[in-house]
Amino acid sequence: MKLTVDKQAAAWFKEEVGIREGAGIRIKAKIYGGSPVREGFGLAIDPIEPLNPIVTYKADNGVLFFIEDTDEWFFDGHDLNITLNEHAEPHYVYLKDGVAIN
Repeated sequence: MKLTVDKQAAAWFKEEVGIREGAGIRIKAKIYGGSPVREGFGLAIDPIEPLNPIVTYKADNGVLFFIEDTDEWFFDGHDLNITLNEHAEPHYVYLKDGVAIN
């Protein structure tokens, strides 16, 4: 599993989320919502310190993004790329073997 965040998305998270010192952005599963990898589950974010991350991405602006081992089941071997959409909001792209599935 791989996690990437483009420069514009990393800047958005730094400005909009309010990350305290030592914390990062946890990408996690939530009940309800939708995703192309798990029916009935979506993504949530939590500005918190990492405990047991299975994958991390440190953006150029210093923001740490991570997925904890307890959420590995949700991704089912998919990579996640975070960008900004045309409305300047986070857009989550799931990839399997390098190909976007959404």
